[in-house]
Amino acid sequence: MKFESKAFKDNEKIPAEYTCDGSNISPDLSWDHFPDGTKTFALIVDDPDAPGGVFVHWVVYNIPVGVTGLPEGSTYANLPEGTKQGTNHFGDSDYGGPCPPSGTHRYYFKLYALDSDIHLKEGAGKRDLLKTMDGHILAEAQLMGKYERIKN
Repeated sequence: MKFESKAFKDNEKIPAEYTCDGSNISPDLSWDHFPDGTKTFALIVDDPDAPGGVFVHWVVYNIPVGVTGLPEGSTYANLPEGTKQGTNHFGDSDYGGPCPPSGTHRYYFKLYALDSDIHLKEGAGKRDLLKTMDGHILAEAQLMGKYERIKN
């Protein structure tokens, strides 16, 4: 499965526009070459370098199979019909951009092709989504970007 963004390439710096130092909007994401039998997609964005453990920035699921990307600045208000969001570690459901306290952090955008819809309670998070997706993942792909805040 191919997964990319026009905003940054894999293993490169995420532009400040998509972080807490900029507009804090989600980058555009696109995908294709997913397996036959895919019914929905799920997306998890997290930072494994956070001081307190993995920090979750975005949880999106039930993205319909006919959708092959999310535009820049995606929020609950403009996500494709039927798409749901879980709760991130900011206590919100929309994308929360990189905002590392110190040093360079890695941000993993992980896309999953699933053979079913996902049914979760309102406010569910990454752990709930991963548990529910177990046994339904047909393919996965990831895009990793890096970000370090520049202190003035």
